[in-house]
Amino acid sequence: MSVTTEFKVLGKRHKIIDGPEKLTGSAQYTGDLNLPGMLHARPVLSPYAHAKINGVDKTAALAIPGVVAVLTAADLPSKDRPVNSRSSAILAHDTVLFRGHPVVVVVAETEAAAKDGADAVVVDYEPLEVVSDMERAIEPSSPVIWPNGLPKEGMDLTAAHAAVDKGADEGHREPSNLHEETKFSRGDVDKAIASADVVITRRYTTPIVHQAYLEPHAVVAEPSPVRNEVTVYTSTQGQFGVRDEVARLLSLPKSKVRVVPMVVGGGFGAKYGILDPMAAAVAMAVKRPVKVVLTRSEDFLTTTPSPAMIIDMTIAAKNDGTITAIDAVATLDNGVFPFTLGGIVGILLGGYYNCDNVRIHAREVLTHKPQGGAYRAPGSPSATFAVESTIDEVARALGRDPLEFRLQNVVVDGGLMGNGDKWPSVGAKQCLEVIKNHEYWTQKPTEPNTGWGLAIGGWPCGMSPAASICRIDSDGAVRIHVGSVDISGVNSSLVLVAAEVLDIHPDRIQLIQGDTRTGPRAGPSGGSQTTYSVSGAVAAAARSVKQKLFETAADHFEASPNDLVLKDGVVSVKGFPDKAMEIGAIAELAENKAGGNGPIVGEGASAVSENAPGFVAHLVKVHVDSDTGHVTPLKYLAVQDVGFALNPTLVEGQIHGGVAQGLGWALHEAMIYDEYGQLLTASFMDYGIPDFGALPDIDVVMVNNPAPHGPFGARGIGEPPITAGAAAVANAVRAAVGARVTELPLRAERVWRAIHQS
Repeated sequence: MSVTTEFKVLGKRHKIIDGPEKLTGSAQYTGDLNLPGMLHARPVLSPYAHAKINGVDKTAALAIPGVVAVLTAADLPSKDRPVNSRSSAILAHDTVLFRGHPVVVVVAETEAAAKDGADAVVVDYEPLEVVSDMERAIEPSSPVIWPNGLPKEGMDLTAAHAAVDKGADEGHREPSNLHEETKFSRGDVDKAIASADVVITRRYTTPIVHQAYLEPHAVVAEPSPVRNEVTVYTSTQGQFGVRDEVARLLSLPKSKVRVVPMVVGGGFGAKYGILDPMAAAVAMAVKRPVKVVLTRSEDFLTTTPSPAMIIDMTIAAKNDGTITAIDAVATLDNGVFPFTLGGIVGILLGGYYNCDNVRIHAREVLTHKPQGGAYRAPGSPSATFAVESTIDEVARALGRDPLEFRLQNVVVDGGLMGNGDKWPSVGAKQCLEVIKNHEYWTQKPTEPNTGWGLAIGGWPCGMSPAASICRIDSDGAVRIHVGSVDISGVNSSLVLVAAEVLDIHPDRIQLIQGDTRTGPRAGPSGGSQTTYSVSGAVAAAARSVKQKLFETAADHFEASPNDLVLKDGVVSVKGFPDKAMEIGAIAELAENKAGGNGPIVGEGASAVSENAPGFVAHLVKVHVDSDTGHVTPLKYLAVQDVGFALNPTLVEGQIHGGVAQGLGWALHEAMIYDEYGQLLTASFMDYGIPDFGALPDIDVVMVNNPAPHGPFGARGIGEPPITAGAAAVANAVRAAVGARVTELPLRAERVWRAIHQS
């Protein structure tokens, strides 16, 4: 299905509007900000994963020239707030719960003095037993991390990522490290498995994976010298959520907290306010502006990476190719605080293919590690790896072509998710059909130790109500005000939306990203929802302005608004070309006319009632060195249902980035913890990510399957590109050398062992 409406600017390739600032280095990131009287803060992180704090000796640190204060939890205005999440764990009270748990903050006049002060702080720790392994954590003999239960007050950031019912846990239970269970079922799974012709069961393991953004977490907090207020300048994906959390933890009204979003140097789901409460609390305590910028190792130790998972997966089928049962148990290592992804994982495990008999059990476990968090389609790369690897094995056991087997069973509009809800709009089948007719599939040659791997992937995508304001100045400039945060170039697409409605060149539009006081409300930039949610508000505001332009011009020309047209920034009367006025002149007329409608300003709001999922189909060619197990990706085809690409250049860039990250999941990335909860990969020297030379040629095909409720047919595109990469590579390795690797990443030794055991 394609979009048939012809647009003037939408659907065409355009440059990113902030490209020159970033290319020239003039873009101001949080770390670049320096305020008068600003201090520098350095956290002291726990070297233990679990220990009692017997005391803190500040003497040596306070003696260092330039050190202004050495603060513990008792010194901060947040000291009485319950601790139940990473953002609320500002500083440890009497016990540290993970390696990297902040214990003390040293505040100094310079970065060097703050570092020296932090090095001089002496903390008396009493090591306690560590629960590091998620399977051991749920054994009856395991120590309970929260024996008195976890406080309930706080925010659910998983709501920012998918507009679906993720399910609820099984109700009240005694405190244990199994903090939540989610179960979905339909049909009779046991009976279906017993009567199936093919049953494949595998255990899949995926590690903790870091988002690996270029810019570490950074915050500047500025308290008001006369009012009990604080302004927070931060690299964040969701300014309103940060405001709410800072206000809650500092016991302030929301109106007393102003959050100013800065240019974001990468987020991928990780920047929702981890350091902001700390910076704000410290600034309020010392009554001066404070900057906190993590080092790379600190960022690895104390932020919120994607949780590790173990997925026991069974898929059964009949000889005619019908999938008859899907049975899965997913165990998630959420770290020391809950981050409930089990529901989303369950939705995907049981939601890619039509099946009448589904049983999903997600178990979310607490361990002495940093809290798990969101990373681009959180939970989907792991779930997809399990589903698509097993689907490939079922197809092989049946002697079926893997693409035709998927086409026979893949969900379409109205198909069921794992939780039994219906998918509202699904383009997975269209993506597979593109691959079916692509030369990579139809002409794939057979070469030694070389294979092609296929996988689909999907993401429910989110949605949030949003508002926008549009105004026209007397010089003809159009300004669009939004409250959303640009983490992926979305502002460049919002400009095109306004340009399309007003029929002017995009260069005449200035997009103004407001803060929590000046920006219209918008949801967080996560869950592939920003374009889907905010574009409608921008279009509505622009249409409101267009109507006011017509009303003002109609009065001036003594014509009906219905007889006016707007083209190339000029309003004219149909059939009377001499009766025409540029929009800037109309704005000036409106600003100076008594008794008229007033200045040309329009408001727009959007509250989409139904999400539009994003699906992909990926095909990758790899070569496997049978002597070493090294896997080399050679070619990559990424097909994605984008609904309608408002700016194909940006959409293509998002897909390229997601493919690269998916290859990172597949072949490189893992945060490794030992039995003592110590992180062994706390730098880019130890934590591998794919560099430019490791990436294959990437071909992108965008499927225009318009979202029923999306603005101009657009749907979320940011998260789906990462979902299928690991599964596609694993299937390609299987095709190349006959070895099924069920643990990520597929590093050389692991692949070599699988080859020689197969």
